[in-house]
Amino acid sequence: MYVLKPGVKKNPLRRWRLPDRIFFGYGACHILAGVYLQRFPDSGFEAFWIKPHHGLPGNHIFVANGAVAFDFHGYADTARLIAHHGKGWTGLHPQWSADIQPVDFPLLDTASLNARKMLGPDQYLLDAIPRASKFIDRFAHPCRILEAVAGSSA
Repeated sequence: MYVLKPGVKKNPLRRWRLPDRIFFGYGACHILAGVYLQRFPDSGFEAFWIKPHHGLPGNHIFVANGAVAFDFHGYADTARLIAHHGKGWTGLHPQWSADIQPVDFPLLDTASLNARKMLGPDQYLLDAIPRASKFIDRFAHPCRILEAVAGSSA
């Protein structure tokens, strides 16, 4: 698990200069999920929020269609993604636990995101939507979904 250096999230330039996987894995996962759903509206994917208990860190938003999930790692078995995320955070905070709930707010709407203490796509140094779209383009979508499903049954 990657841990950001102190002050990175509060410095727009340092945050923007993070490699894409770190940028979308540690602070802009909701933008990546929102752009994914916008790009593939009929994919059967929905957004889910790993919402930690007791104000602990470790929020994460990803998209999934049940068996297959997509986030900054790419495509993965949904249960594995959730277990991996939890294992990382319990390693840092042994009392860490979270609920996984469907996202019931627009992921690219700044006001909705700010109400949940998340930045809107226009509140980063530059617009995060094109960056997320370019990141998503790195993945061969139908192939990755089939690989993830095949891997989960092995």
